[in-house]
Amino acid sequence: MMTTPWRIVIVEDEQLAAERLAQLLAQVAPAARVADVLDSVAEAVAWFQRQPPPDLAFFDIQLADGLSFDIFERCAVPCPVIFTTAYDHYAVKAFKVNSVDYLLKPLNADDLRAALDRFAQRRPAVVPDLPQALLRAIAQATGPSYKSRYLVRSGAQLLAVPTADVLYFFHEHKVVWLKRRDGKKYAVDFTLEELETQLDPAVFFRLNRRYIAAFEAIGPVTVYSNQRLRVTLPDPPDAEPVLVSRERASAFREWLEGGRS
Repeated sequence: MMTTPWRIVIVEDEQLAAERLAQLLAQVAPAARVADVLDSVAEAVAWFQRQPPPDLAFFDIQLADGLSFDIFERCAVPCPVIFTTAYDHYAVKAFKVNSVDYLLKPLNADDLRAALDRFAQRRPAVVPDLPQALLRAIAQATGPSYKSRYLVRSGAQLLAVPTADVLYFFHEHKVVWLKRRDGKKYAVDFTLEELETQLDPAVFFRLNRRYIAAFEAIGPVTVYSNQRLRVTLPDPPDAEPVLVSRERASAFREWLEGGRS
């Protein structure tokens, strides 16, 4: 258990993920203090411009308003950084040569402890700037990034649900839920609009204002009134028909064809 009184900043737009990281830090480095939790590129830039440098920062790569790489282009980041992400195809080695580290979500105590050990052992007196060309190359080389898992709350527990286990997302009573293969549902901290940017469009389709469904979840599709399409989903939350509008019907048909190819 580490007893170094580090001052730490967390840049993370998922509340549950930020809470999870703070809990793990309290467990493996109880003397460390989380100075702030920031949820966007803009907020992080403003914070670093006016606050004294922390000892260490944790940056989620994909934030609501862009990649955390953008923070380095807009302001100086005068501290080492440990990147965290749910995406497993970023260039890990590229981060490590710059006195930073990389952790794959869902985070666990052992991986976090190892990362903090590496930080303590090699902590530089002067933190090198992350080369801008390298950051751009990483962002471009990775291509589109789709979320591979979602952190959800189940009672007092936090669960990581792989995106591959999600049948559909739906909006109900001002909350967005994911429906898992086993029929269980969990609230998520995203709007359907945000989910559309995180999900692979070859796998998920925005059916209407309430639903985003995986190809695997699509049952029989029938022609409904006014040239709309009625979609059958497993165990829908209510008796209301799941409809694709006339305007979206053509795109939905094309998506189904692509999904089956």
